[in-house]
Amino acid sequence: MGLLRSEQMKYGLLVLPVNEAHRIVARLGKDATLQFEDDNARDMRRPYRKHIQRIDEMERILRFLVGEISGIEGCEILKNKVDEFMRFEDAYTLEGVETELQSLYKHFMKFKENNVSLTNERNQAVEEAEVVAVAKGMLAGSMGGPHLDVDDESFEASAKKPLVEAEGGGGRLGYLAGVVPKVDEQRFTRALWRAARGNTFAQFTPISETVKDPKTGQEVQKSVFVVYFQGAGGPMQQKVMKVCSAFGVNMYNWPVSSEQAASRHAQLKKVVAEKDAALKGFADFMRSEAQDLLTPPSHSPAGNSKIEEWRLFCIKEKAIYNILNLCSGEIALRVNVWYPATEESKIIALLQKLNEGSQQGAFLTPEKQVKSVAPTYIRVNDFTEGWQEVIDTYGIPKYQEANPALLSVVTFPFIFGMMYGDVGHGTLLFLAGLWLCKNAESLRFSQPTLFMVRYMVVSLGFFATYAGLMYNDFFSVGLQIFDSRWKEVGEGIYEPDYDVKNSGGRGPYPFGLDWAWHGSSNELLYVNSLKMKLSVLFGVLQMTVGLFLRWGNAFYEKNMTDFICECIPMMIFMLCFFGWMDVMILYKWVHPIDNPPSIINSLICMAMGQQDLFPLWDGSVEMAQNLMLFTMCSVPIMLFPKPFILLYQHNQTKKARDGNFVAIEEEPSNNHHGHGEEFEFGEIFIHQIIETIEFVLGTVSHTASYLRIWALSLAHQQLSLVFFQKTITMGLEMSFPLNGIVIYLMFGAWFGITLAVLLGMDVLECFLHTLRLHWVEFQSKFYKAEGLKFAPFSIQKLVTPTDE
Repeated sequence: MGLLRSEQMKYGLLVLPVNEAHRIVARLGKDATLQFEDDNARDMRRPYRKHIQRIDEMERILRFLVGEISGIEGCEILKNKVDEFMRFEDAYTLEGVETELQSLYKHFMKFKENNVSLTNERNQAVEEAEVVAVAKGMLAGSMGGPHLDVDDESFEASAKKPLVEAEGGGGRLGYLAGVVPKVDEQRFTRALWRAARGNTFAQFTPISETVKDPKTGQEVQKSVFVVYFQGAGGPMQQKVMKVCSAFGVNMYNWPVSSEQAASRHAQLKKVVAEKDAALKGFADFMRSEAQDLLTPPSHSPAGNSKIEEWRLFCIKEKAIYNILNLCSGEIALRVNVWYPATEESKIIALLQKLNEGSQQGAFLTPEKQVKSVAPTYIRVNDFTEGWQEVIDTYGIPKYQEANPALLSVVTFPFIFGMMYGDVGHGTLLFLAGLWLCKNAESLRFSQPTLFMVRYMVVSLGFFATYAGLMYNDFFSVGLQIFDSRWKEVGEGIYEPDYDVKNSGGRGPYPFGLDWAWHGSSNELLYVNSLKMKLSVLFGVLQMTVGLFLRWGNAFYEKNMTDFICECIPMMIFMLCFFGWMDVMILYKWVHPIDNPPSIINSLICMAMGQQDLFPLWDGSVEMAQNLMLFTMCSVPIMLFPKPFILLYQHNQTKKARDGNFVAIEEEPSNNHHGHGEEFEFGEIFIHQIIETIEFVLGTVSHTASYLRIWALSLAHQQLSLVFFQKTITMGLEMSFPLNGIVIYLMFGAWFGITLAVLLGMDVLECFLHTLRLHWVEFQSKFYKAEGLKFAPFSIQKLVTPTDE
């Protein structure tokens, strides 16, 4: 019954010797279940903060090393072997790991600087070679004109002078060349235009080869640019230089002749080849250096990479020193802890074992004066962990409050199955769950969420298959498991072939729905009525169970005020109206009636006080009227007595205090006006009015909300039918041999749609609606979710990867 209520917790004082505190805390985090309390008001010095700062620096270095190694092709870090790390966690020391990391950091920083220098030199050679190649193409054939030896001031000389400077003479236009990122071309052009007021011309030639940014490692596409402007060496050149400097572009010399360009291009090609060889050799050297960090340590050949082991070690050490910072004292460290009462003897035995050979030992002393609210600890296993997580997502149960997960383990997959009921789809979901269970160990640390929900998927698939058998639905096709209880008496006309009067003759279809209903003209009318009533039946049953859990909370807390003034009238309201509705549904199913009454009309007559002309049996109308009277009387009992009882208890407590009697501690109630809070009768009364209205109206709306079971089941069945008819059925209706080809093609389409829609979207939709029914309709009857989750210090949990 550990799932029904949280385990009993104890509060104690843990005393640790300073010189052994680290070792003891590490062992407690591995073999004990303790939650350490943070009492900030006790000691603000945090003496171990320097150790945490050292570990922070080590983690920074590890992130740097991981980033550098990840950039090396073919290097992969072995991870997710937590069990191996826990076996050899004592093989590392903080000083040893810190020394190795500092040394590696210095070496890798030198490697990185060398790599940046080589990459920059290689990039400059590539870029200059591209600039020279562009110049070579532009200057080819431009030197064949004659040279005129005339007056420089004459018009003829000015007209015949070349635009750009060539070998042996000056030009009329100045120019600058370089390389700019391709993404900055437009911005660079606009900046030149604005700076020179339109007196420049820029020509761009894309570079076919990308260059690698040495800082980010990203491949960058660049272009060669040549900017022409009037007057070489004048003010215009200074403006162009400022724009180039602002954009940070790389500038290169422009050859003055095609011969010079060809010679320089050949030299640069050799430089690029030399730099590529140097970079390749450097990459090989880095890969060999990284292999030592990627291989498992010698003491754990099947473990993680050494760098991953160091990362887990830092997580562990940082957590231990954070715990030690919660302690106070100098010679002996003291800290308050919460722990399960059932494990007290185990913790004490562990401390005694750790004290062997030590002059000063650690010990645990239970304390009666509790300084904080008791946390909620619910022990789970692999099967219940997922369902408890579903409940905890809504809210943590209050300490010793009834835990909805106990029933949700069964009710959640059962209601999901009622929505998703189909033998074929349920079987596929069930097989998916079995696959997750089979590969659980490979998913434990790589995909923690899939590992946790593996049994949930199995349960959902199992109950969906069971409900599909009850609905007799296999991919929208009825299964002829037994002989039908309907016989054809005419063309398309069927009569029952069993004892409909329940007088001792042949019984109905043995299990589930008769397959003869599939394809009948009134199938939807009959099946919808059946599923609608089933939804209401199970909805009222689940809400009634929720009220019984409310009873359990009142009994456990010994709160008779809540039990008499809330629990009993709520149960009367639920059973006398909605329970009566379920009785009428079941009575009509098992008792043949010639003119059966409408349940909705009977309920309207019952609520409005009208005469029901179609009773279920003699005396049923009078019984319904009496039940309605009980239902109406339960509302004022929920509304009025409790506020006045709380007022009386408050006045009695106040008189006892004023008379110097022993103060009677007020019991905390559901309205949170217990001991230590100012008592306001008006606020309590208004709160009770809201609670009553919420229960009365909420019960009506919640009962109707359970009809979503019927709605989702209808949607699933109709979608499955439409997909089957529009794919495989079309092929079945064709003649041979075309039908074989069409069925082959349509089966692929049908299976793809089934996976995407019915096994993807519809599973999620049914899961969310089932979640809402449990969170709102079921848990609202008893569950306050005001607890604090028990968070024991566990090294195993800290180093286990999560999906976040």
